[in-house]
Amino acid sequence: MAKVHSLTVKIRDTHGKRRVRRLRNTGAVPAILYGHKQEPKSLSLVSEEIESAVRHGNHFVALTGEVSESAFIKQVQWDTWGNEILHVDFARVSAHEKVRVAVALELRGESPGTKEGGVVKHVLHTVELECEASAVPDKIDININHLEFGQAIHVKDIEFPQSAVPLIDGDTLVVSCAAPVEESEEETAGAGEGEPEVIGRKKEEEAET
Repeated sequence: MAKVHSLTVKIRDTHGKRRVRRLRNTGAVPAILYGHKQEPKSLSLVSEEIESAVRHGNHFVALTGEVSESAFIKQVQWDTWGNEILHVDFARVSAHEKVRVAVALELRGESPGTKEGGVVKHVLHTVELECEASAVPDKIDININHLEFGQAIHVKDIEFPQSAVPLIDGDTLVVSCAAPVEESEEETAGAGEGEPEVIGRKKEEEAET
């Protein structure tokens, strides 16, 4: 079970772009708590605390201070460069309530297939799970010490924490060790064109509430 991270919060009555910016200048982050058919609460929290929670992959947190509730980090809004947290959405949850969340898949070890000229291709980097709020893992480690040349690991091969159910087809490829693919000149020339859109991060002006 993931460690429950505590966040100190205060009731916030500051709204509007200027007031919210002044709040951030004091080292605080605006947030909102909603759910369970209760009235939403506008909050502020210490930036260092929420940054630490997000950095360690915590999802289920304990709000303390002027509000004392269990909550789930539903959405984090970042600045344009992805360096500063601008706003956080919390959803009220109980410890055993089922939630859906995307969890990072991280590779551990070294594939012996690389000694035969193979290249490790990490295809799936996150997986959506359904599990109890208090049991959401920070990440899922995938051991590739036994990944031979020509072999692959699929979602169904991963050992997930108890009560965690992946919401994706079990035959989905996660990582493989295969021969390197030689790119054509046209593919190489076009590889740098365009830039992928970052999903899930709103513009700074949208977080000024």
